[in-house]
Amino acid sequence: MDQKVSDDAAALEKSLAEKGVKYLMASFVDMHGVSKTKIVPLSHINQMLQGSELYTGAALDGVPQDVSDEEVSACPDPDSAVVLPWQPDVAWFASDLWCEAKPFEPCSRNILKRQLQAALDLGYVMKFGMEAEFFVFKDADGGGFAPLSPLPHLDKPAYDATRLLDNLPWISDLVSAMNGLGWGVYSFDHEDGIGQFEIDFNYADALTMADRFVFFRFMANSIARRHGAFATFMPKPLGDRAGSGAHFNISLADADSDANLFAGPADARGNKLSELGYYFLGGVLRHVPAICAVCSPMVNSYKRLIKQGSMSGFTWAPVFACYGNNNRTNSLRIPLAGGRVELRPADSACNPYLGAALVLAAGLEGIREKLDPGEPYRENMYRKSPEELEALGVKLLPRTLEEAVDAFEDDRLTLDVFGPAMHEAWIDFKREEWSSYHNHVSDWERERYLKFF
Repeated sequence: MDQKVSDDAAALEKSLAEKGVKYLMASFVDMHGVSKTKIVPLSHINQMLQGSELYTGAALDGVPQDVSDEEVSACPDPDSAVVLPWQPDVAWFASDLWCEAKPFEPCSRNILKRQLQAALDLGYVMKFGMEAEFFVFKDADGGGFAPLSPLPHLDKPAYDATRLLDNLPWISDLVSAMNGLGWGVYSFDHEDGIGQFEIDFNYADALTMADRFVFFRFMANSIARRHGAFATFMPKPLGDRAGSGAHFNISLADADSDANLFAGPADARGNKLSELGYYFLGGVLRHVPAICAVCSPMVNSYKRLIKQGSMSGFTWAPVFACYGNNNRTNSLRIPLAGGRVELRPADSACNPYLGAALVLAAGLEGIREKLDPGEPYRENMYRKSPEELEALGVKLLPRTLEEAVDAFEDDRLTLDVFGPAMHEAWIDFKREEWSSYHNHVSDWERERYLKFF
């Protein structure tokens, strides 16, 4: 370790010690975006920052077979250090994986960093926001689960004041923790599902936001558990209620001035988006079927992406590969304030590093090729007949994980972004996931067919 790095580590150690930190987590994610770690004493910080903590590749989903018997090391990013608000003697670090003294190609964080560098080479910095939707339940007596509020279920619980206040003890702890970390929470509410919530917080650069979303899932569940509950990021845990999105809100900033390059005055299309923003949107629209495989990554994700599946009526989850202005029935939306693009298929189970990387690569392709997305759709697309949609050239998003993985495998951009190792691992794992689900005999089948004849 050179002298500057050693001095920086010593300064960080001193700062953390003054905050009462005793232990450090060199954390990284597997292909799903699930946190993994080892914990080391604070006195071990020098070695940890050099990648001393090794992990067996075979223990991790997403590590290719040809290197699964080797060890990968977690190299923490010192700038990502977070003291756990609910356990302040522990500090968490987002980490990159290395293997054989070089960045590990299939590492999710490394995949995003490669695309961020490609953007920077063009003079752009990706700004990124994720809308955090999730459910909080408690284990019910006799099995199953239930919401924390004891009140009867409403057909339309969205924005309900009483049920939000019933959950305020754990929400207040979570929001206070987020604001204590400088995340800038500006709104939270009860959503359309039973026991479902959304917390919105400030934009950041893409790497920081991906780190924060991974940490958010860890933190939300840890705080909920202290209140006798658990947080779930399963996209649709209730069949007759809306699911949990994690809408991506994206813009590009000038690398020198930090000016928003997607901002523009009201235009003839009825939006406030720059020409560059339209090109970016055009690229994402071209690749959105493949993007679904990453941003909507589970079998369960596609039970959210339906027109109706909520007691409130429409789910407002996207179904069609099209874009519009302030219209939530499109998969891509330009919000009323403009200056950004919102990708709506993304859900709460996504790996934010991989999702952001693929969306950014698609958008940069649109900019390079000057892809115009055409005119926006302003109508409720759910109400269009199949004949009308065909006449408009609007296609459905993938309807199952299998269809999404087919689109992912057929799209050459996914191989460029993921690299051969993670590309193959992603396809193999997701096809096995679909096969396992498809071969499972469900309660629905038994109820429908057991005594059919």
